[in-house]
Amino acid sequence: MSLTLSIGPLVSLIAGILILIMPRLLNFIVAIYLIIMGVLGLMGMSSLKL
Repeated sequence: MSLTLSIGPLVSLIAGILILIMPRLLNFIVAIYLIIMGVLGLMGMSSLKL
């Protein structure tokens, strides 16, 4: 059995824990999450040949 770890769920888990610990960081954490997911999405798209 192998364990594979993808970045999306890991970032979501960390963001969720941080929001529970410090609710005031919600806007900051959501913004960082969206930026990371956007950059990763663009990097995945760049491998497609048009």
